[in-house]
Amino acid sequence: MKRLLPILAIGLLTLAGCANTSTYSGDVYRGSQAQTGQTVTYGTITALRQVQIQADSPQGNVVGGLGGAVIGGLLGNQIGGGSGRRLATAAGAIGGTVAGSKIEDAANRTTAWEMEIRRDSGDSVIVVQKADRNFQVGQRVRLIGSGASMSVAPY
Repeated sequence: MKRLLPILAIGLLTLAGCANTSTYSGDVYRGSQAQTGQTVTYGTITALRQVQIQADSPQGNVVGGLGGAVIGGLLGNQIGGGSGRRLATAAGAIGGTVAGSKIEDAANRTTAWEMEIRRDSGDSVIVVQKADRNFQVGQRVRLIGSGASMSVAPY
């Protein structure tokens, strides 16, 4: 059983890094957007800033924290004996929980563009989407969708 625990913990931590960040891409549509009309407007990028999108963890960082606690507890259990071993196990589990949660947070982060776009109508809009394309200030773009569901594509 002791040999299986590290494998289980590593598997849990690996799953924590499986957040689906592709939904933040301008090239990915949700199923509800398929076969629906989308509004298209045109504009020019006036400002670009690289930002990070923090994906929501469906488990609320439980997987990373739990996996970290198991690994930390196992490592702490290797230290000392008696009550010292129990203290090291507890400290390892607490430290592992914190570290596992932070690792899961980092795995659920993706690089994105914050694009300020001046529409041909004269107003400006800011759209944030995954940085999977090379956009440049002055580039003409299409804005697809409206409100909370808008993506930017080259023109």
